[in-house]
Amino acid sequence: MILEMANLQVKEGMEEQFELGFKTAGQYISSIEGYRGHTLKKCLEHKNKYLLLVNWDSVEAHEVGFRKSEVYLKWKALLHHYYEPFPTVEHYSTVLDNSF
Repeated sequence: MILEMANLQVKEGMEEQFELGFKTAGQYISSIEGYRGHTLKKCLEHKNKYLLLVNWDSVEAHEVGFRKSEVYLKWKALLHHYYEPFPTVEHYSTVLDNSF
């Protein structure tokens, strides 16, 4: 499994609208083959910063399956206008997992 991590900085004052849009956008990403779940976390120190964590079967499931799909256009239309600057996205594999 691959973990996608995206640091999202939302334009100030648009946090509530972004969160509502994100709830709707979840239906699009979750429809993609290879998607395994996602979490959106809000920064405690900066109210307009978020961390998106998405579990995928592979990098290709994200970069090809999702980003080249028609549902990505719906995701993009709902969310991309909230970001300033545009998010940094990286993929991680697990080296050690000591979670409970």
